Amino acid sequence: MAIVSLRMSEHLAAEVHVAARRRGVSASALIREAIETFLSGDDAAQPRSALDLVADLAGSCEGPEDLSTNKKYMEGLGE
Repeated sequence: MAIVSLRMSEHLAAEVHVAARRRGVSASALIREAIETFLSGDDAAQPRSALDLVADLAGSCEGPEDLSTNKKYMEGLGE
């Protein structure tokens, strides 16, 4: 196995060590897994759309159902 040296902020290093401890693996194993996931193009590692990020919030607010399409709500706006 090749040895690679990596520099990271103290904050990031602390987060890596906490996550590794939580999963019961070494920091090196956690970093290897993260790199493998990133390079494999796994969908979980890919950026998601804004809709994907807030999908669980859809329908959690009360208000008129036609707010985005009914022009009466825009009357007087900006006056």
